[in-house]
Amino acid sequence: MLKGIKIFKNSIFKDHRGYIWTSWTGHKKKYKKLEFKHDKFTLSKKNVLRGFHWDNKTWKLISCIYGKMFFVVLNYNKRSKDFLKSKSFILNARKNKQILIPPYFANASLCPSNSCLMHYKLSYPDKYNDVDKQNLVKWNDPRLKIKWPIKKNIILSKRDK
Repeated sequence: MLKGIKIFKNSIFKDHRGYIWTSWTGHKKKYKKLEFKHDKFTLSKKNVLRGFHWDNKTWKLISCIYGKMFFVVLNYNKRSKDFLKSKSFILNARKNKQILIPPYFANASLCPSNSCLMHYKLSYPDKYNDVDKQNLVKWNDPRLKIKWPIKKNIILSKRDK
């Protein structure tokens, strides 16, 4: 596990209608100074890879609320002994895991299912422009040695190429 990354498994209520769970609320007491100010959702088609983005201020709480996602967290703190070390996860709604990612950690995701919906909670300041202020790391940088589950037909944005 990468130092600084936290995995939360939230309680989930299931019955004949489906299921319901609560995000983050149960963890607020432990992380009193952490305030999320922005929520984002990304809907990805099969084989979409959203590359490594990071900054030095933002905490991110990530969950997959539909479909299945191959998710990678990368330590990009050059002062850390774990610089360029990564950890991958399979996220999906049924397992109901959330990953808390501190500043200086990049994340990327790949959708191996027909589609997947990811939810981000972000802590950055109100006037933060997330695209202009983010740093990027190439998704297939050979230094990272990421074992992506899909090698062909990967769909990337211009920015991530």
